[in-house]
Amino acid sequence: MNNGRPAHRHNSSLVIFALCGVLCISAIDNASSFSVVGASTLTCNASSNRMMGGTATAALSKASSSCLAGNHNHHYARRRICDHNNNQMHSLLVAQATSSSSIDAADLDDYGTNNIENNSNNNMSSMDAVHDVRGGAVSTTTTAADSAAADSNKNVALWPCFDELDRKIMKLAIPSIANFAISPLVGAVDLFWVGRMGNALALAGMSAANQVFNSAFWLFSFLPTITAPLVSKAHARGDKEEVQDLICQAIILGTIVSATMSTLMLRFPDKFLATVLEAGAPALEMARSYLKIRAISFFPAMVATVGFAAFRGILKPTTPLQVSLVSNTVNAVLDPIFIFKAGWGVSGAAAATAASEILSFAAYLWLMLKTNMIRWSKLFRLPKMSLLKPLLMGGLAVQLRNIALNVTFLSVTRATQSLDSTGVAAAAHSIAIQVFQIGGVFLLGLSTVAAALVPNEMEANGNLAAQALANRMLAWGAILGSLFGAIQIGLLPIIKSFSPLEEVQQAARIPSIIASILQIINGLVFIGEGVMSGCQSFLALSLSTVVATIGMVTALNVFSAKYGLPGVWMAFGVFNGLRLCGVIAHQKVFGPLSARQLAKAEAATAL
Repeated sequence: MNNGRPAHRHNSSLVIFALCGVLCISAIDNASSFSVVGASTLTCNASSNRMMGGTATAALSKASSSCLAGNHNHHYARRRICDHNNNQMHSLLVAQATSSSSIDAADLDDYGTNNIENNSNNNMSSMDAVHDVRGGAVSTTTTAADSAAADSNKNVALWPCFDELDRKIMKLAIPSIANFAISPLVGAVDLFWVGRMGNALALAGMSAANQVFNSAFWLFSFLPTITAPLVSKAHARGDKEEVQDLICQAIILGTIVSATMSTLMLRFPDKFLATVLEAGAPALEMARSYLKIRAISFFPAMVATVGFAAFRGILKPTTPLQVSLVSNTVNAVLDPIFIFKAGWGVSGAAAATAASEILSFAAYLWLMLKTNMIRWSKLFRLPKMSLLKPLLMGGLAVQLRNIALNVTFLSVTRATQSLDSTGVAAAAHSIAIQVFQIGGVFLLGLSTVAAALVPNEMEANGNLAAQALANRMLAWGAILGSLFGAIQIGLLPIIKSFSPLEEVQQAARIPSIIASILQIINGLVFIGEGVMSGCQSFLALSLSTVVATIGMVTALNVFSAKYGLPGVWMAFGVFNGLRLCGVIAHQKVFGPLSARQLAKAEAATAL
């Protein structure tokens, strides 16, 4: 690659990127139109039943109006119940205003009384006010409230407009994204200091060992994945005992798993590394020393991850942010001390990371005890099958997905390690990963927000409000994916800061461009899979990932042999493209928030 061509490729990639962004946004609009068609039938059926008196209108004045009432109308469902006194059918609109505004119990009492009087005089449907007191909070359900909420959800805009719904998302998204942004920044610091060693094999060894550790760790990450939506639902109901039980059970299982994996990794490091490195690989020695130190932190890292999921489930993302800031700052400070001053080399980077994870573990444990999210007594009880069942059942499906993901990433790592014996391709791949994470971490943060907010919204305000929330978050994903992809292309010159070796810099350039373009797809994939997790559609999510893995491994064998490292990243495009197909199918066909499933629910309740 000569000096004149990189700029030309840089401009060409921007043109390709822009075209991909336009196509992606057009697809979102078309998908939205499909949803509107499904909604229109339900709207016509329900329009004749939305009747309420003046007192009802006053009682509902606290529900906020949506910001746009255009072509992006969303669905709402209604249920019919039989009045046992006069055999009349009453329509019950199942929805909730996206603003989650509440109605005073006193207003509802007056509202119900006036409607009953009005019904006796005019033979109209009666309204029941049901007061459900749980955990000190009063929840109210009325047909008129649901009717107004359905109108509000129907008029919610698909695209962001900084309304109440966007403010709800941003309140949780900003600290969550900031939290996820810290980790790759510190990873970039690790990469920077190890790169300063001037040894490509050091970068290759660290990359291989990190992949093995992360694969083994995330193979059992079903615990936080399952815990977050379950805790979110229990928190929405105000059931503090169930929140405690769920978190404690997850910690107990995590302890058993992590203690086993840590022991095996310390005892047989070469067997684990054999999944990504060939026998006698030049980077094996450095990878071995790095992995053995990281293995010590397997247990504290697992408990810290459960703690992070628990705080996300109760919608308090600022606490994990504070923990991450402190622990990762420690990592960044210890890196140059351990690597150079202590003379530990690549093992020093592993020791710094392990120290930060142990600190994170101690912080989460203390905070969860302090806020009564866990109790010591429950941490030492035998697991309850009633609580283990949802963890294990959902865990089996999530485990299938984790296995597929691990096959994918281990295949990629093995392919990059085998491209050459100098470690240049592997070092370049690790740099491309860092470039990818510049935007990917923001999208991953939004994915965790969707996984926590959607089940909370379903439990608190119903499927219609959750559908509006999911659609809005997908729109944010499309916008931010395009934005961060463009930013990554603009930041390509930072590649030079990761390695002083010219051959590594040149090898990392094209993969970094491909990684930037793929962010357009990733914006939809990450948020869409977060919605699937929040809906607890774990089996569908796993099957989608398995199909994507099969496609990716097939493409990897073809593209890497023909195009080298750029071919590896082309195979990533196949992988995420197939995952996007799974997201679209869930949103539009078989997911609980899809138009088809809401229509089926409407038909079933109308019988």
